[in-house]
Formats: sequence, C-alpha cells, structure tokens
Amino acid sequence: MSELITADLVVLDQNLGEDRFDLIRNLSEKVVQQGRATSLDGLYADAKARESKTDTGIPGGIAIPHCRSEAVTEATLAMARPAPGVDFGAKDGPADLIFFIAAPEGADQEHLTLLSKLARSLVKKSFVASLRSAEDPQDVVDLVNGALGLGGASEASEAGASADAASSDKGEPRGGSKTPTGEGSTSLAAGATAGAGAAAGVGAAAGTGASGATADASTADTAASHDDHGTEPATGDAASRSGSTEKRLVAVTACPTGIAHTYMAADSLAQVAEEKGIRLDVETQGSSGNEALSQETIDAADAVIFAVSVDVRDRGRFAGKPVIESPVKRGIDEPDVMIDEALAASEDPNARRVSGSKSENASTASDEGTWGGRIYRSLMTGVSYMIPFVAAGGLLVAISFILGGYEIANNANDILGISDDAVTGDGASLFNLGDTSLLQYLAAVANVIGNFAIGLLVPALAGYIAFGMSGRPGIAPGFAAGLVANTVGAGFLGGIVGGLLAGVVAYLLAKPKLPRWLAGMMPVVIIPLLATMISSGLMFLVLGQPIAWIMTVLNDFLMSMSGASAVVLGLILGAMMGADLGGPINKAAYLFATAGLSAGNDVSKEIMAAVIAAGMVTPLAMALATTIRKKYFTEAEISNGRAAWLLGASFISEGAIPFAAADPLRVIPSSLVGSAVAGAVCMGSHVASPAPHGGIWIVLLVDNWPMYLISVVIGTIVTAAMYLVLKGLGNAKTGNEKADEVAAAS
Repeated sequence: MSELITADLVVLDQNLGEDRFDLIRNLSEKVVQQGRATSLDGLYADAKARESKTDTGIPGGIAIPHCRSEAVTEATLAMARPAPGVDFGAKDGPADLIFFIAAPEGADQEHLTLLSKLARSLVKKSFVASLRSAEDPQDVVDLVNGALGLGGASEASEAGASADAASSDKGEPRGGSKTPTGEGSTSLAAGATAGAGAAAGVGAAAGTGASGATADASTADTAASHDDHGTEPATGDAASRSGSTEKRLVAVTACPTGIAHTYMAADSLAQVAEEKGIRLDVETQGSSGNEALSQETIDAADAVIFAVSVDVRDRGRFAGKPVIESPVKRGIDEPDVMIDEALAASEDPNARRVSGSKSENASTASDEGTWGGRIYRSLMTGVSYMIPFVAAGGLLVAISFILGGYEIANNANDILGISDDAVTGDGASLFNLGDTSLLQYLAAVANVIGNFAIGLLVPALAGYIAFGMSGRPGIAPGFAAGLVANTVGAGFLGGIVGGLLAGVVAYLLAKPKLPRWLAGMMPVVIIPLLATMISSGLMFLVLGQPIAWIMTVLNDFLMSMSGASAVVLGLILGAMMGADLGGPINKAAYLFATAGLSAGNDVSKEIMAAVIAAGMVTPLAMALATTIRKKYFTEAEISNGRAAWLLGASFISEGAIPFAAADPLRVIPSSLVGSAVAGAVCMGSHVASPAPHGGIWIVLLVDNWPMYLISVVIGTIVTAAMYLVLKGLGNAKTGNEKADEVAAAS
C-alpha cells in the first residue's frame, strides 16, 4: 500500500489564499503534482462541491476538507498549516491546521480505515499541539504515520504509544469499564475510555473524571473496534457518579462521504458522555466499516442521538425512542448540548420520537450474515418504499370517483384523448374543455395519474427489494424485472421474485475485487447491465408464466369468496394486521390487499376495507384503554395514548408499538382478537374501499360506510376490554396506581 502522505504533500506557514476554496485548490494542485490525481479541475470541482454542502471546520482551529473523486488515482492526504489561518466555518474562528483528504471513488477499505483513523486522532489535544510545533514537513509526516500506526513516529509519539499500550495490556482501559471489541461501533460506558477513537502513537490525556484521575484515550485500533455487544455496567468512580439511575443513550453518526466527520462526531459525543457519567453506544455509519448496534442495546437506551447528514440506515430499529437529530457537524461542535438535549428528551413524554416499526428494519447479529436475514430485510425495504406509490395512486383514484363518479374509471382515457398510454390530442384540455365539464376533466386527470402511480406498484416493489439486497446498483435491474413481471401478468408475486433475482445477481457481481479502472465502471454500467439481462431474462423466458398462472388461480379464488368464506378471510387478514403492528405480517396483509386493489373488482375493494379497518383497531384500543383506566398506566403511556387516537384514526398501526414493546404478552393477544373481529365484520358486511389508505378520513369514499365505522368501533372495544382484563389479572397494579401507593406510604 502506497503512503497516504509524503513531505511533498505538506505545506507549512505559507499564505495559501484568502478563503477556503483558494486553499483547497492549492492542496489539490499538490495532489496532482505528485501524480495522485489525473485532473486538477476535476478534483477541485469535487472538493468544492463537498465543501459547499457543509462546513468542514471544527473547534480547535482544525479543518478537514475532503471528497471522493474519479480524478483521484490513489487515496491521498495533504496537509497545510497556513499563515494566516483560513475560515472553514468553525464557530471559534479560522483554522490553522488543514488536512485535505482526496479519496478515489473506488477507494479500498484499508485506505478508508486509515483516513478515518486520522480524523479521529484530531480530537487529541497533544496530537494537535505536536502538529502545530512541527518544524518541517517530514516531522508532520512522521506524526501522522505514528497516529496511523504505520511507523516513523517521533520518539515522543512512540513514548505516548507505549504508555497507551501498557494501559491496554492490563486488559482494562483506565476508568474500569471492560469493552469487548468488534468492527465499526464505539461503545462507551460511564468511566470507560475518554478519548475513544484517538490514534495509536499519540498517548495523552483526553479527559478527567470526577475523581480527578486522567482518562487516557485507548489506541486507535481499539477505538475503531469498540462494539456494543456484551458491554458490562460501569464500575469505579464513574459508576458511583452515575448511581443506580444511570442514563443510557445510543447515537448514530454519518456524513455524505463517511470518511472524517462520521468518526469525529462519534468520538466527540463519546468523550462528553464519559465526562458526564453517561453510558453511550455509538454506531458509525461510515466508509471504513460499520457494525450495527444490537437491538438489545437500542432497546435499553433512554434516548437516541442522530448526528447525521444522510439518511440513517435501518432507522426503524430505533422506533419509539425519544430522538435528537442534527447534522453530523453539530456532533463535533456541540456534543455537550446534544447529549443534554437527549437527556431532557428521555424525561419528556411529549418529546419527538423515531417513527416507524422496529420489526420493519430489524437487524440482529444472528441474521446479519445469513441469506435468510438479508432476504427478509430486502423484502421489508421493498414493501416500505412501495407503500407511498400505492397510497398516492389509490387516493388519487378515490378522489376521481368523488369528482366524477365511478364511471370515470371507464371514461377517463376517452375524455383526455389517451390511446396506448399516449395523448393523441383529440381529447379535452384545460383550455379547451369542449363538451366536458371542468369537474369531469379534473376527475379524469386524477384517475389517469392515480392509475399510473398504482401501475408502479410492482416495479417499485421489485426495484427497492433489489436495492435492499445490493444497494444502488440493484435499483435499475429491480425496476426492469418488475416491469417484466407486470407485462407477463405475474403481478406482485412476480415483482418479489424479480426483485430478489435482480438483487442477488447485483450483489454477487459486486463481490469480486477488480482493478481500479474496472471497479469504477461496475456500479454504474456493468452491474446494472448484467443484472438486468439475467433477472429480466429469467422472468420473461422461464419464471413469468408459472407465476402468472399462480396469480390467476389466486384471483379466481378471491372472486369466488362470499358469505361465510368472506368472513373467514376477514378474520385471517384482520389477525395478520394486528399481529405485529407494522411488522412483516402486517405488511404482508397490506401488500396482498393493495396488489388486488389495482384489479378494480368488488372483492378486492372489500379486502382493502377489511385490512384498513383492522389496522386502525389496536392504536385506537390503546387510546381508549388509557382514557378509561388511567390508574393502570404511567403518565408517559397516557400521553402516548392521546397520540394514538390520531394515529389509529389515520390507519397508522405503529401508534400502538410503545404499548406492545412494553407489555407484549397482553397487547399482542388483545390486538389479534380485536383486529380479527373488525376484519370479519367488515368483510361480512361487504364494506368496500377504493382507496388503499387514510383510515377514518376516507369514510366518504367507502361503500357501506356505517358498517365500516361500526367494525372499527367493535374491534376497538374488544381489544381494549381484553387488554384491560389482562392488565387486571392477579390484581396487577401499574403506572399511576403504584405511584399513588408510594406517595401514600411516604
């Protein structure tokens, strides 16, 4: 592996321009001059674009501009100590230590890990002081290599490394908390390492505990591999400081490039948590490896911190937790404020909480590396991304029925002059309605747009299943396979099979390690091309017709259902909706209903109505229970119950998750029974909904709407009554009742 930094890439005590972009261009020139990038304009443009998104200055006079660029041929680190300093957006003023990280698009994991390790080293005051006092470029190179554990460090740095190593050899970091290792996360109990993530070869104090003892940072290799599994409770001074009511927080840090800010934010939060005596587990979603926090660790946390400038991966794992969310840079600039806000949120029943479902994106250590776990997560990803297409399209179709009556479904294309999905120009337009009324014209537009959106159901399902399996390279093959499934009549089952095929092929194609010149083309050209050819070809030539036959048999079976059979189907679908409240069983029932809805027949609409009614029941029942028997519940649960009224009425089953997570043995059986009753009543009454979502708000669109509402009310009462009976068994006393007894005793 070539050196990341050389003396020729270091500039000391020179005027490098008036602003940050002048300095970045100067350092980009250095990179190009050393043959590490092919184009100055290309590298500078990518670095400028990244810098324009978020300031890269951090407290302490440091800045880390960085980018990925196709112009870069090998991972490179350039350093400047400008005179005067240059403003990079930090709150405390200009930066006089600038590290410019230039990474190729296909950077190898080893280089990315080293670059991330350097970023984490910059939280060490002694390391930063050494850089400021370095007399020549080679001194800087030696310091950096020492921090990265690559050798060539100065004697002082080696001495510091020896001190850290001695501490590490004792098997326990100073502070007394034992922390097993594992790639990618930082786990910090109160009293554990203060400077988690600082570099090897830079041994100095990062913080001081309440007892006055200095807490040294562990070596970078240890810090980069702290994990959340099996972390023991805090001991020693920190434990006594936090007492028996120790708060636990979890955090996720992530930035667009995943090289620098991701890890610096993690370490800044970790240091402040140690100083405050708070147990903090951090998941770094960066480029140099990531191991997810265990669900057990997340469940035990009092609140969540998201210091992120990109989407959180598998956000649903944190569902229901109080959350503080800010850009990743705030985790570096104001870690103390973010932790204080998280602690306050953990005590506030009205604090913002992470939405979604834990089961939807559940990721556990046991299934992380298995094909079964990967397939499960991919299916849930596909369903989650597909639902907005169905909801938007279905509601537009329902609105078209309100505006123009049900006949608009047969007349919309004629009104707009659409033939073979193309506008011929023979129909009405907004400025030339002809014989068509404005209301009919708008109804036709809403109907056509809604049907187009619903038509994307299967391609979106397949595309995002493939995305969940293999990332962005799988999206195009997945959508193509979904379109083929639609064409051959394979429906949503074909979409599932096609999406999995596309995802698996794209995933396997990305596995081989290829030369850099070829690796850059793989995700954009080669993988989408080959994965589309293989998955769509198999769907068209081999799998499509058998799956289409299965769909035909299934649809014929549904069309034949009436009377008692319809009630049984309603019972089954209702029980599925109440089984896991937004999880895979719930989603399977909803997908079954929405896929059939596009057929437009009465049975499909009845199934849709039963699924919606059953999905509303459990959150409404929790709201009712907390309203009529408050003594069984805590103030936080009562507050959640108030919110559940609106969530349930809007067909958001996840509104009951806080109750199910806290008391599953009572909530889930009650939910199963009440939801099944609601589904059966709805199906037996031939209630029909043309809309795929909306809860109580679509009541005017529903055929036989009185029974629609009655079925929801009956299911809600059954669930709430059963839940309260189970709560009262054995004279169980919970929530406010316990609080009253404690107050009376005192």
